[in-house]
Amino acid sequence: MKKLFAVLTAATFALSLAACSGSGSSSQSASGSQSSSATAETTSGEGTSYRVAIVQQVDHSSLDEIRKAIEAELDARAAADGITIEYTEFNGQGDSTVLNQIGSQVVSDGYDAVIPIASLAAQCMVNAVDGSIPVVYAAISDPATAGLTDLENVTGTSDALDTKFILDMMFAVNPDIQTVGLLYSNSEPNSETPIAEAKAYLDEKGISYVERTGTTADEILTAVSAMTDQVDAVFTPTDNKVMEAAGAVAEALTDAGIPFYAGADSFVTSGTFATCGVNYTDLGTKTADMAVDALQTGTVPSDYYVMEGGVITVNTETAAALGLDYSVFNDMANTVVEVTTAAAGE
Repeated sequence: MKKLFAVLTAATFALSLAACSGSGSSSQSASGSQSSSATAETTSGEGTSYRVAIVQQVDHSSLDEIRKAIEAELDARAAADGITIEYTEFNGQGDSTVLNQIGSQVVSDGYDAVIPIASLAAQCMVNAVDGSIPVVYAAISDPATAGLTDLENVTGTSDALDTKFILDMMFAVNPDIQTVGLLYSNSEPNSETPIAEAKAYLDEKGISYVERTGTTADEILTAVSAMTDQVDAVFTPTDNKVMEAAGAVAEALTDAGIPFYAGADSFVTSGTFATCGVNYTDLGTKTADMAVDALQTGTVPSDYYVMEGGVITVNTETAAALGLDYSVFNDMANTVVEVTTAAAGE
């Protein structure tokens, strides 16, 4: 199936737009670099056609995996249901100005639905479409905190973490941990709830913690440097800003002899030691199914769907570098997946 592409950067636009919480507008529209259409091969339901905008917040491996799964399932549903689904990829490059512009274009170009991937993208698309078309978001850890519940024509999938379980993994490998580092972006809605949960759980166990934050990759790396002589292990939730620098963060912490636990398996393939979370291919597939169902039935569920987690993923190269025995994980989960660090760009 062919696709439409629109990869946008902040430099694309000469006019400044309002933030996602405001009313973004611009006289200059975004444009795609390539365009074509896609049609199902089957004939059942022939003549039914939908246009879907897929809005990825930023480039990194977790969101890439979700987008690819969404596209694959849209292709599969088009063929199975005998319909035409034309979809367009947009990338906001993590910039609210760009995302607001994309939202304006989605509305003006008359898309039938929009699938935003990650919190900022979802917030901007919800603000832009204002209930006029279905918004089916993907990978929002806490939709309520992100302001994405009880809204007309808005639903999606959640990759909510079991924060306590990930911390229990940490203590299972090293019961003598005295101080945990909490690394996150204070501009990332996905991190708010799991960081609050981590603090409460560590307080309950009498374990001290050190918080370090940043809003850019450079600031995140600076935050890592500031905690390496203070902590015994580090936890990061499904934080998109940290994910952008995940490889460098994992390398710095491993070099310092500090295990790094995170909220998604894509962190682990970037060099992080371990996680327990959802399968992002499954999440993307479920999100696409929800979007197609909403288009075909004209009904958008009022509740979001929480993906089932429970899969522990371990980077065997990082484990060896840290000298860690992770066999204890076999007693904690039904599935333990072993991976190695992916080469850059994979």
